[in-house]
Amino acid sequence: MLTAVISAFQLPELRRKLLFTLGILVLYRLLAQIPVPGVDSAALATFFQGSDLANLFDLLSGGALSNFSVMSMGVYPYITASIIMQLLIPIIPRLEEVAKDGDAGRQKINQYTLYLTIPLAILQGYGQAFIMTSGFAGGASVLPGFGFSVDPLLTITVVASLVAGSFFALWLGNLITEEGIGNGVSLIIFGGIVGNMFPRINALLASTRGWLLVIVFAAITIATILLIVYVQEGQRRIPVRYGKRVRTTRGNRLMMVGGQSSYVPIRVNSAGMIPLIFASSLLIFPSTVGSALQASTVPWVASIGSFLVSTLSPGATLYWVLYFLLVVAFTYFYTDVIFRQQNLPETLQRQGGYIPGIRPGKRTEEYLNRVVTRVTLVGALFLGFVAILPWLVGLFLNEPGLGSSSLLITSAGLLIVVGVVLDTMKQLEAQLLMRHYEGFIR
Repeated sequence: MLTAVISAFQLPELRRKLLFTLGILVLYRLLAQIPVPGVDSAALATFFQGSDLANLFDLLSGGALSNFSVMSMGVYPYITASIIMQLLIPIIPRLEEVAKDGDAGRQKINQYTLYLTIPLAILQGYGQAFIMTSGFAGGASVLPGFGFSVDPLLTITVVASLVAGSFFALWLGNLITEEGIGNGVSLIIFGGIVGNMFPRINALLASTRGWLLVIVFAAITIATILLIVYVQEGQRRIPVRYGKRVRTTRGNRLMMVGGQSSYVPIRVNSAGMIPLIFASSLLIFPSTVGSALQASTVPWVASIGSFLVSTLSPGATLYWVLYFLLVVAFTYFYTDVIFRQQNLPETLQRQGGYIPGIRPGKRTEEYLNRVVTRVTLVGALFLGFVAILPWLVGLFLNEPGLGSSSLLITSAGLLIVVGVVLDTMKQLEAQLLMRHYEGFIR
């Protein structure tokens, strides 16, 4: 990896792309320090001191939420819209037809995704500001004037700032994709996650067992990264053969084509970090509602809110048990959706390919489904283990309250970081290989 980076910096074009990517990431981190209008800094600090839920949101935003920055939402509204579109494509026949229409279809789907991002960003921005304004933790109100009934102009300004920040982050990501190295949107998320690691180290150093915790957590994080790399790159290769066909060339000559052997790679973890996002989003909802109900003046409503917060907050045991089960379930669900979209049996039959010993058509589909189910079991259990690893570390160190903060980077963050680094390094090596071949041909 280091050799590839050094070689890239020796080539002017690749050096420019790498420096451009680094510059955009630095710009994004600087913008993440700009708060939205009307923020009470003292109330914001109190808010995060008294709420595990708020700290979990901050971890997911890469630390931008602790400043209530204009970049607090990052590119997550766009990610949410992309996930929704992926789930809707196999359900809505019209979208499925558009998706199959080559590059034009992909551009149309991207356009629909951007349209869907706008209302999602508005809803998420308003909901985020409302949660922090309601003073769920310690009675602190981060935005005292927020609310259409209190100050409509401030409310519109705050929501517009958050939505504009999200789309500006998306624009920066697209600039990286076009002019830099790697997937821009993924690198923007990567920058937020890695940037939040340094405040976490400072917080650990300030604790009673400072350096010991930093060393232990660093060792666990590195071991987890190695495990993630090993599983992420794991795949089951199903052999495929293609029958020979006779094809007529432009000169009306008959030419025999086909007859090659290949394989279909079935990845152990085809779902990536999506199941963790699904599961955490679903589990956050009850505790969020409970936090709102706690502020009620009606005793039985407040007691229901206290029950939801105490049993389904990130510090509770039931939260992590449900987290594990939901991650396993969502891994199977999302992998099935992705596999059906690929439609491998029909593609193989159309290209004249077949799996040795398996009849084309229905038998091939049943065989592939059976293999995917078995392979996904390993990936699902792996994701579930990575999801609850912070909780297990907290129990092992006899500090259960650490919860999702028990690693230098969150579980979902580790999956994202590893995936982004591997993808970026593969693109970088492809660029180097392409230039090596050009020089060899000359």
